[in-house]
Amino acid sequence: MNDELPLHGQSVDLGRGSVAWRPCHIGKETYIGDECSIGSLAHIGRHVSLGKNCRIQGGAYIADGCILADEVFIGPNATLLNDKYPPSGNPKQWQPVHIEKNAVIGGGATVNAGCRVGKNAVLGAGSTLTRNLPENEVWAGNPAVFLMMRNTYDEKQLQLKVESSYDQ
Repeated sequence: MNDELPLHGQSVDLGRGSVAWRPCHIGKETYIGDECSIGSLAHIGRHVSLGKNCRIQGGAYIADGCILADEVFIGPNATLLNDKYPPSGNPKQWQPVHIEKNAVIGGGATVNAGCRVGKNAVLGAGSTLTRNLPENEVWAGNPAVFLMMRNTYDEKQLQLKVESSYDQ
C-alpha cells in the first residue's frame, strides 16, 4: 500500500493529550476533554461535549448536542441520536443523549434521542436503547433490556482475561 494515500491512518493532535484518526468529522463548538481518542470515520456533531479520557471508536456517530462524561467508551459504529421525530430540522426539539461517567456503549449499538445512560452502565453490542439505562446495569437486545449488574459483568470480563492468559 502506498503510504502517501490519504486513507493511511494518520493521527491529528487535538491538544491536551487528545488525538483523532483521519479521516473523521468533528463539528463546530465541540468540546473534547483531556486524553480522548477519536477513531477514523467517526462523526462527532456540533456542540458535543466529551469528558476526559473518552474513547470513541471508528465509525461511531454522535449527534449534535450529545454529552459524554469522563471515561466513556463508544464502540465502533455505535450511534447516539438526538431527533425523536426525524428529520425535524429544528434543534429546539432535539433531545440529545447523555452518557454518564465510565459507561460503555458496545459496537453497533444505537441510543435513541433523549435517552440517558447511567454511571458505570453497559449497553451491549448491536443493542437499541429506547429508554433510560440505570447506573451500574448491563442491558442488551432490541429493544435493550436488563441482563445483569455491572459488577457481574466486570467479574465475567476478568474471568475471561485470566482464562486467556493460560492459553499463552
